Amino acid sequence: MKVFKKILKVSIFVFLTLLALLLVLSVRKNPETIFYGASFSKLRSDELGLDWEKVYMAVLDDLGVRKLRLSAHWPMVEPERDNFNFSELDFQIREAEKREVGVILSIGRRLPDWPECHVPGWAKSLSWEEQKERILLVIEKLVTRYKNYENLQYWQVENEPFLEIFAKEHCGDLDQDFLKKEIDLVKRLDPKHPILVTDSGNLGLWYGAWRSGDAFGTSVYMYLWNPELGQIKSVYLPSFYKLKTNLMTLLFGKKESLLIELSLEPWLIAPALDNPIEVQIDRMSLDKFEEVIVFARKTGFVEQYLWGAEWWYWMKGRGHGEYWERAKILFQSQ
Repeated sequence: MKVFKKILKVSIFVFLTLLALLLVLSVRKNPETIFYGASFSKLRSDELGLDWEKVYMAVLDDLGVRKLRLSAHWPMVEPERDNFNFSELDFQIREAEKREVGVILSIGRRLPDWPECHVPGWAKSLSWEEQKERILLVIEKLVTRYKNYENLQYWQVENEPFLEIFAKEHCGDLDQDFLKKEIDLVKRLDPKHPILVTDSGNLGLWYGAWRSGDAFGTSVYMYLWNPELGQIKSVYLPSFYKLKTNLMTLLFGKKESLLIELSLEPWLIAPALDNPIEVQIDRMSLDKFEEVIVFARKTGFVEQYLWGAEWWYWMKGRGHGEYWERAKILFQSQ
C-alpha cells in the first residue's frame, strides 16, 4: 500500500510538472501589429479559369498586398526539357518590385497547390536520381536569376517537406539528403537571403523544418473536409501554436517564424469549377472567414500570409465580393 501511494504521488507530481511546463510554454504575447501578406499562384488562377495577370495586378493594386509568397512551379519554369520559361515569374517579381512589395519565392519540387509535388510531363518518366539533377538545375537558374532583386526577402525551399503523410502518392518519402543538398545549393549561390523551411501547423512536428532553415513557416487550416465525416473543425487552440513555437525555441534556438499559409478558402475534394457555389460558401462562409482571422491573431505570429486570394477574386466575379472586400480592409488597415 505504501509503495502504491508513493507511485501515485510521484505520478501526480510528474503530471503537474508537465502541465505547468505546457502552460508556461503556451504563453506568448500577441503582437500589437500583424503584417499581412498573401500567397499568389499562376497555377491556382489557371485552375479557376482566370486571367492570372489581371488577378495578380488586382492583388497588388486593389487589395493592396505588400508581402507576397510566389511559387516557381517546375512545370511552369521548365515545360520542356532544357526549355526554360521565366516570363511569368519575371512579370510577378518586377511588378512587385515596382511597388516595393516584399517577396518570398518558393522553389523546389514540392510547392503550394495540389498535387503538392509538381513535375512536368516530360520528367515523370525519369528516375528519382535523374529528377533530382534536374530540380537542382532549375533551382540554380532561379536563384541566379532572382537573387539580386531588392524586394526578395526569403527563399522558401520546398513546401512542408516533412509532411510525408500528405500527398504521399504524389511525393513519396522525404529524401532528407536531397533536401539538404537543395538548401546547401541555395546558400552557396546566395548567402545574402535567408532560407525558409515550412511545416504543417495541424499535423507537423516542426523540429525537422525548424532545424533545416534560417527561418520557419507554418500553416493554419481551421476548417477541413473529409468525404466520410464531412466538415471537420480543427480542435487546436491558438495557444497550441504558441506552445510549439516556444518549445522549438527552447530546444533548437530562436528563429524568425511566420504563419506562411492561413487558409481562407473552402477545402474542396473536386475543383472549385465543379462545385456548386452554395457548397463553397457553406464550407467557407464569411463568418468562418472572420473566425479564422480572429483565431490567427492569437497565435503569436507577427507575419501572416493569407491563402485564397485567387478564390476571393473568382467569387467576386460570381456575385460574392464579400471575401475580397473583407480581405481588402485587412490589407489596407496596416
